[in-house]
Amino acid sequence: MNTEMDNRPAFTSIPVISLAEWRGSTQERLTLARDLVAACHQVGFFLLTDHGVDEDLISRYFTALKSFFALPEETKHLIAKANSRHFRGWEAVGAELTNNRVDFREQIDLSTENPARAADILPAYLRLDGPNQWLPEAVLPGFRSVVMEYFSALAGLADELMEMLAMGLDLPATTFAERFGELPLGFMKLISYPPTPHGQAGVNGHHDAGFLTLLMQHGVGGLQVENERGEWVDVPPRDDAFVVNLGEMLQSMTGNYLIATNHRVISQQQRYSSAYFHGPDLRASLEPLALGPTFTSAVAESPRHRDAGFMASRAQLLTGEEGLAGGAVPVFGEQMWNYYVRSYPDLVRRHYPETLQDA
Repeated sequence: MNTEMDNRPAFTSIPVISLAEWRGSTQERLTLARDLVAACHQVGFFLLTDHGVDEDLISRYFTALKSFFALPEETKHLIAKANSRHFRGWEAVGAELTNNRVDFREQIDLSTENPARAADILPAYLRLDGPNQWLPEAVLPGFRSVVMEYFSALAGLADELMEMLAMGLDLPATTFAERFGELPLGFMKLISYPPTPHGQAGVNGHHDAGFLTLLMQHGVGGLQVENERGEWVDVPPRDDAFVVNLGEMLQSMTGNYLIATNHRVISQQQRYSSAYFHGPDLRASLEPLALGPTFTSAVAESPRHRDAGFMASRAQLLTGEEGLAGGAVPVFGEQMWNYYVRSYPDLVRRHYPETLQDA
């Protein structure tokens, strides 16, 4: 971490943003948008209240999530991620790597179901579009329906936040939506964390790859955010609030004015959570937007922002580099492909061995 610091104190808590004023007058909306961008610039995480997602839907969704993880392992294996060339499905504890370290969590990954392309299409990241894996309806009735209802609700909420972020950056409200392109690819993890072994992490310190993330900690905390001094700040679990954090896509597009903040999970007890990652078309450009001088000057004057890096690539990890040693990439799909190669090298080798130089 860069030891040069700006004059602002390091954050020690997570700001709270209410969407109530977003339903108000034009001036109230603009004020809220600017407050949101300020919180994102300073911390990169916030708690979102008055979000409008139905409480009953959240309850039904987490009931379904827990029901899935309670199934016998042989049943969950029916949708094992290893069988999907699109990297969708269930995986056991320890299957994912972050910074080449094992994550202690069990999870299901699913995404927007865009049409699949050929298995040998280039660039390789276009192979990520495709179907999810689902259990037969008779095994877990209603599971697919409530999961996709929840997925759709969070995608809609994330679209609202995109509009707010654009307005708060003095850009046209549709700026980010237009960048998202023809076939946006949202992504979601349903997660079960057993108690974290001593000295390990449920998920190790990392940045998210997408635009922004909507996370619900279901009653149990464990999420921690790293501040400028290298201290880990706990994010309190709130049933009435989503945790929102920024991803590396937004960091690229804003020229580091809005940066992804390092975070991890360490839990002393069984924990369930769900994270929705808002993402665009795999072909979407991550080239920086033309921001006003107020924003560009703020980056230049803040070492935390000016020197903010990106997650290391698999090639860098193999040479001993890790953490935020990576650089920006020009296209979202390349960023997502790097994530899968870094986190699931064995699965990439299984489905696409020609793409791994260390295969």
